[in-house]
Amino acid sequence: MTSSFNEVLIAPSILAADFAQLGAQVKAAEEAGADWIHVDVMDGQFVPNITMGPLVVRALRDVTDLTLDVHLMIVQPENYVQAFADAGADLISVHLEASPHLHRTLQQIRDAGCKAGVAINPHTPARALQEIITMIDLVNVMTVNPGFGGQSFIMDTKSKIAQLRAMIGDVKADVHIEVDGGINAETASHAVQAGANVLVAGSAIFKHESGIAAGMDVLRGALAAELE
Repeated sequence: MTSSFNEVLIAPSILAADFAQLGAQVKAAEEAGADWIHVDVMDGQFVPNITMGPLVVRALRDVTDLTLDVHLMIVQPENYVQAFADAGADLISVHLEASPHLHRTLQQIRDAGCKAGVAINPHTPARALQEIITMIDLVNVMTVNPGFGGQSFIMDTKSKIAQLRAMIGDVKADVHIEVDGGINAETASHAVQAGANVLVAGSAIFKHESGIAAGMDVLRGALAAELE
């Protein structure tokens, strides 16, 4: 997994893709300039929805060499880390709220050969991550309540992103801050201004009225204007 912290990475979320042509849509996103592919795994317990498992990750691994950014929105994530690593995940994020033994789970992810991330829900404060910053490669800040795509960005999360950027700068500067939820051409600038450098975008890309490439172009254009 390679990236520059001087640029903003875009990770299209396949939750918004057409699963009848998932491989083709992921290839289209890659050709349009996607940096990572984001995979939202939901179990119907931690969140009120059920999505996909290791078989989908394995299928994606066969069609793309991009970083597979696997976000486990599930209870007892430690029971499934190895399966997702074996399927081809590059980075696995677990929820702080679902992981009572978080240090152990993060070490398990590293031992499986993956980068380790922690996701936090909108109500979870930045300070909850202080004790594990040195163990992670990414913080996924949920900017919607997890469970469904197509929700609106929660503006109050901007201050938390800024707090995390300050905290990370003091301890381990090479931790990615990813934002997940409600990202589009209008909200991307809010996330970047606050300190995020990885943007998860689903509907803005896969459901763009003019197609995937157009959705990527619009989002990249908004970021270029912000970063000028």
